[in-house]
Amino acid sequence: MLAKRIIPCLDIKDGRTVKGVNFVNLRDAGDPVELGAKYSLAGADELVFLDITATHERRKTLADLARDIASHLNIPFTIGGGIKHIDDVDVLLNAGADKVSINSAAVRRPELIDELAYAFGNQFVVVAVDAKNVDGEWFVHLNGGRIKTEHKLFDWAKEAQERGAGEILFTSMDHDGTKAGFANEALAEMSDLLSIPIIASGGAGNKEHFAEVFTAGKADAGLAASIFHFGEVGIKELKDYLGEQGVPVRPV
Repeated sequence: MLAKRIIPCLDIKDGRTVKGVNFVNLRDAGDPVELGAKYSLAGADELVFLDITATHERRKTLADLARDIASHLNIPFTIGGGIKHIDDVDVLLNAGADKVSINSAAVRRPELIDELAYAFGNQFVVVAVDAKNVDGEWFVHLNGGRIKTEHKLFDWAKEAQERGAGEILFTSMDHDGTKAGFANEALAEMSDLLSIPIIASGGAGNKEHFAEVFTAGKADAGLAASIFHFGEVGIKELKDYLGEQGVPVRPV
């Protein structure tokens, strides 16, 4: 079995790391580059940086951020936020990003996945999917959960894989920031459906939740934000615990 990955996620607004509950009530969590460097030294396997700032200068801002991050890290990182075109991705990869994450733009124009996979390779393309359970069925949502689409989660994840996504980053918006555990049933169903890696996001509150997401949830990677940002769980402590539970992880 491949080693499971631990991935801190840094949501960035106006140049600062922020974290909320169910995508609202944001509070400051520090400088993203400093936090990223700290996680790199602490033994994180990868990092995800998502710029949630609404700005017309996003491409330059993101490229500058990617360049700054790359100069301070020695682990892979994914960057996303408002990516809509091949040119956006070209700039970010040249600035030092290892992968890019696309979300709303892919839902609105699915051909973007094909174009990026063809231009750069599947391994560079992470399709992020935010979904909510509505009356027993999971639907993809956009704009921080404010817009419900008609895309059903599992159908969309399968289409994304077929179009060339290299990974799916699935966030359960019902679980996000609640620290009550991941959406393991949905994750396991998605894992059985797909052949590409799945990054689980939304709901991490303790070490046990990670053990559950890697076993019951069948996830390939576990992503979390606030428990790392606010020092509730250390990465070495988490990896030591997972190792004791028989979950394969890369040593710190």
